[in-house]
Amino acid sequence: MAKQIFINLAVKDINKSMAFYTALGFTNNPKFSDDTGKCMVWSESIFVMLLSHEKFASFATKPIADTKSNVAAFLSLSFDSVEEVNNAMEKGLKAGGIEPNEMRDYGFMQQRTIEDFDGHTWEIFYMDMSKLPTE
Repeated sequence: MAKQIFINLAVKDINKSMAFYTALGFTNNPKFSDDTGKCMVWSESIFVMLLSHEKFASFATKPIADTKSNVAAFLSLSFDSVEEVNNAMEKGLKAGGIEPNEMRDYGFMQQRTIEDFDGHTWEIFYMDMSKLPTE
């Protein structure tokens, strides 16, 4: 079996969060979804589990972080072009996301940041490996 990653996020409004992640390009896997959690698929091996605070707390041994006022992690998603980054960003903003800063251009990589309703921070980017500095 291929290695997989499941990112579990505590969210206050599962349906609103599901619409936001769908706008970014995720799809829902109903086999692993119910009223307390939604499995959102990014690729064959990357999944984001949107869990109600109650369900998330049932797995946690520490209090749930307030990601609206504190950064818990930077999560990153790669896209195949700058146009795809901008398209996903516009859809995410229309779905209620917040862009806390301007796009950053590193020459070989263009990166934008979007936060969901709960303050989870996503860096979405396109990287052109042919422009990667050699030194």
